[in-house]
Amino acid sequence: MIDKERQADYKNRINRVFKYIDENLDSDLSLSTISEIAFFSAFHFHRVFKFITGETLKEYVTRRRIEKSASDLLHKNITATEIAHKYGFSDNTSYSRVFKKYFGVSPTEFKKQNPNRHSKIRQLKSKNGQAYPDYEKYICIINNLKNWIKMNAKIEIKEMSKMDLAYVLSIGPQNLESAYGELMQWAIPKGLMSDQTKMITIYHDSFKVTEASKVRMSASILLDKTIETKGEVGLTTIEKGKYIVGSFEIGLDEFEKSWTGLFVWMNENGYKKADREPLEMYYNNFNDHPEKKAIVDFCIPIE
Repeated sequence: MIDKERQADYKNRINRVFKYIDENLDSDLSLSTISEIAFFSAFHFHRVFKFITGETLKEYVTRRRIEKSASDLLHKNITATEIAHKYGFSDNTSYSRVFKKYFGVSPTEFKKQNPNRHSKIRQLKSKNGQAYPDYEKYICIINNLKNWIKMNAKIEIKEMSKMDLAYVLSIGPQNLESAYGELMQWAIPKGLMSDQTKMITIYHDSFKVTEASKVRMSASILLDKTIETKGEVGLTTIEKGKYIVGSFEIGLDEFEKSWTGLFVWMNENGYKKADREPLEMYYNNFNDHPEKKAIVDFCIPIE
């Protein structure tokens, strides 16, 4: 049984590995290479990584490559062949075979099934201009989301400043509350928590392409001074950049609808998601709200 302090140190090392893998998906990510990043022997690293993630390194790397490629198919004008090379596959055939294993369809079919709104409308209309049966249903869903956003969000395009954060990583939304608990336990004795402290959740994966229980999220607080961390608490920086910022006052059951609606707004208004991570920034404790609502900004990075 691993004691708590050693487990926290292991998680900190694995966090470095997650970051390295995400930044080097086109490179050599063999067990020997990655174990050096974590300062473990290959044998020890293999066991620790499986203990923390539930996956072998090879399984994890393959999944991340496929998920990132799926995100590119959704958000970028790029061919499957270009994506195959971008994520370290030898050719389009091997890429398509692995992709189909994960999503049940080829990359080309996946892109057809998940276009943006305007290409979807073109696809649903027949040559003589008549709509197929699901055309009206699709438009109804989109219009409902657009109305929801119009009624419930203030949307702005903002240049956000660089932010230095302390964080604890959560794998799966079921563990996010305990990650914030760990972070608070560390931050409060250091005098880092006040009514003005901003709490931020960073999403490293997309629920659209990653199984919910494997989505990585960082429970974070914004720092206004330099500080040292240890164990499970790490430091990260969000570089300055342009974001779509949707400001909401919503119930916890409305988060998914708000995110989906904000991405619809992004597509409708011709913006492209950048290769940076979306985040939520909180302005209250929803438990203190008379209607149990969260006052929150949803932030999508854009090019």
